[in-house]
Amino acid sequence: MDNTGSLSLRRYGPSPGSHSHDHFQVLLGLAGALELEIDGRGMRVPTGGGCVIAPGAHHDFEATGGSLCLVLDSGDMGWRHCTGPALQTTPPPPALTLARYLASALQQGRPLALAHGPALLLEAWLQPLPHSTPGSAPADAGARRRTIDWAALRQWAALQWHRPLSVADIAQQVHLSPSQFAARCRDEQGQGAMAWLRSQRLEHAQLLRSGGMPVAEVARRTGYRSPSALTAALRRG
Repeated sequence: MDNTGSLSLRRYGPSPGSHSHDHFQVLLGLAGALELEIDGRGMRVPTGGGCVIAPGAHHDFEATGGSLCLVLDSGDMGWRHCTGPALQTTPPPPALTLARYLASALQQGRPLALAHGPALLLEAWLQPLPHSTPGSAPADAGARRRTIDWAALRQWAALQWHRPLSVADIAQQVHLSPSQFAARCRDEQGQGAMAWLRSQRLEHAQLLRSGGMPVAEVARRTGYRSPSALTAALRRG
């Protein structure tokens, strides 16, 4: 393996595995979900998710329901900018688009794409925020560097719906200002912060209703002001 790295498509199953290596390993979820424990910290790579594992980090892995990942093993030190305390990330959209193309290139044996894919993937992952100019740091560069673990944030929010929850509350949870979180939400989730909050609350309510919980109890647990308000929200979908 040269410094830029080598790409592969890997299927993971319910049989657990465990290892470490002396290079960066980049995982991008193409299907299913891969469960990981990296140096004792649990995390998940779902479809459309990803993570960068630093050299020497011991990791256990398994995928109970199966998982397909694009994997890059790389010695390029540029990946050190993508590691840190929060390992899980929602990769920038260009990186996900490129990952899907590279997966197809692997299956079809396109040598040029595979030769340049590792370097392009790093460039896509480290893309600057929109409207930045070459050689200048984006205004919220700190927000770009700080990874948001969206899966963990959803789990946290699901325990808070019984009380009023604002964008500021969510932003504080991930150590960002409300404006930084709003920008990241538009960037990474494709919707505004308030719309994201509403959609998460509604999804949780739909989940509880699908399990047969009465409307009044669902409304109480998810913070809707009345059962009728919840019913109207469910109808709007």
